[in-house]
Amino acid sequence: MSDCENSPIQVACPCCGARLTVDMELGKVIAHVPPPKQSKAPDLDAAAQLLERQRKQREALFAQSAEDEKVKSKVLERKFEERLKQTKDEPVTRPPRDFDLD
Repeated sequence: MSDCENSPIQVACPCCGARLTVDMELGKVIAHVPPPKQSKAPDLDAAAQLLERQRKQREALFAQSAEDEKVKSKVLERKFEERLKQTKDEPVTRPPRDFDLD
């Protein structure tokens, strides 16, 4: 046998990226180098910007809601006046009763 057949080979794991050293003669893993750890720390600057945008959006929605409430009574009053004008010209009649329909 040649020396090349007995030398260990290094294989990269396709899942995690770890490096394995396999002894060809034994057919076993003799060394394992874990993959480099990926930093999963949250980006605090991006999170702060997101929270600031959401705060501004909430404040804008609240301001719009407060403005709508201020105008709400005026809108209802004008709707009432319009409807009153429409019904003023109609003659007053009694609504039909179920008894009358038979």
